[in-house]
Amino acid sequence: MTESIQDENPIIAERRDKLARLRQQGPAFPNDYRRNTTAIKLDELYADKSREALDASVVEVSVAGRMVLKRVMGRASFATLQDLSGRVQIYISDDQAGADVHEAFKHWDLGDIVGCRGTLFKTRTGELSVRAGEVRLLAKSLRPLPEKFHGITDTEQRYRQRYLDLIMNESTRASFVARSRLVQSLRHYMIGHGFLEVETPMMHPIPGGAAARPFRTHHNALDMELYLRIAPELYLKRLVVGGFEKVFEINRNFRNEGISTRHNPEFTMMEFYEAYSDYRELMDFTEGLLRHSAREALGTETFVYQGRELDFSRPFERMTPYQALRRHHPGFSSSQLDDADWLRQKLGAMGVTLHREAGLGALQMALFEETTESELWAPTFIVDYPAEVSPLARRADANPEIAERFELYIAGREIANGFSELNDPEDQAQRFLEQVRAKDAGDEEAMYYDADYVRALEYGMPPAAGCGIGIDRLVMLLTDAASIRDVILFPQLKPAAD
Repeated sequence: MTESIQDENPIIAERRDKLARLRQQGPAFPNDYRRNTTAIKLDELYADKSREALDASVVEVSVAGRMVLKRVMGRASFATLQDLSGRVQIYISDDQAGADVHEAFKHWDLGDIVGCRGTLFKTRTGELSVRAGEVRLLAKSLRPLPEKFHGITDTEQRYRQRYLDLIMNESTRASFVARSRLVQSLRHYMIGHGFLEVETPMMHPIPGGAAARPFRTHHNALDMELYLRIAPELYLKRLVVGGFEKVFEINRNFRNEGISTRHNPEFTMMEFYEAYSDYRELMDFTEGLLRHSAREALGTETFVYQGRELDFSRPFERMTPYQALRRHHPGFSSSQLDDADWLRQKLGAMGVTLHREAGLGALQMALFEETTESELWAPTFIVDYPAEVSPLARRADANPEIAERFELYIAGREIANGFSELNDPEDQAQRFLEQVRAKDAGDEEAMYYDADYVRALEYGMPPAAGCGIGIDRLVMLLTDAASIRDVILFPQLKPAAD
């Protein structure tokens, strides 16, 4: 500790000296100050009042926040305090606050947390301000804030030191406030449509509910290996078996996969399940839910993302993977798309190698993912997936090679995944066995056999449909964020270089 302090720059050393002197005077970090309003409330209530009206009414307030601007002028000074809602100016003078208090204030630093009690007034330029009768230093900032005109320009520093990013960048604060309100709006929408919110385990004895590589952990008391959940699906459907006919969960999932502008190892999803429904009805519901989210977050169903318009007001298009491939890549002939050898060769040229058990449907889906999904800008449901890549989805009665499944793509990325649920326990057991064979053949993301889930289905699950929506990616769209790291408060990063 001593060595690190000695190595600090002179500005931090000076601030530590100030803190040491504060400690000699009493509690350096008091916790007995209470504010009674915020910057935005003051603006809403009094911004339209005249100087004369404010002076006549004598409005007494207590405000607090981080000091981000400071202007010292002899017997009087101005400062700007920033709270979550905005900024408010305070005025400190020898006459009102006292010469000793004002002199102490002159030695406070930008970044300090300050409380101020006083009366509202407007300056000659019309700025709403607080004339301080009392001003207190509530928390000393030992590190200087970045230069105000440039803020934090290093993107990695913004992610590593999100607290500093939030202090300096109003747009960052606004994005995460918007995220919080969006999640609340989704919750209210679901509850308003009769869904019950539940919580399911975060640690699973068997990873399931998605094709993904899990994180492993160990429970010492039980001496057993556990997995951080990759999806809550199988537990939510156990609840449907138990009689909870409309359930949802806003949950954290963990997948041991690569990191990119669209992927973070831990992420937030909302999954929901409805008995006596199918995937087509759930597509309609999902479409309505996303329109609602846009209206709640932006006040409109039409908005711009990364310079291009997105329109949620129009009916979302629906097409099969095969139709999407033909539309966006007419050079792929029908005979080629139905030729497994041609598909393997084409994918190999793209650097994509599938496990040896992969059938025609899996090969077509791999080609779709490599060539077409990034081109689906307008909201588009891709429907009727191959059953072999949909181990939890119900097979279509007219064609058992096809699953009653959809994925919703917007701006070239998957936003939601849903399907009519497979409630045939014998079919589910066989699908799990196929996944086990795929895992034995080298597919690390293939599912495990979950005997308890099969047992649950054997008690009888009503026909149902379920869907998962990626909250992080939805927030990216509605806040015009280019990277998923911009909408996750603390994204996963490599260790910082020394």
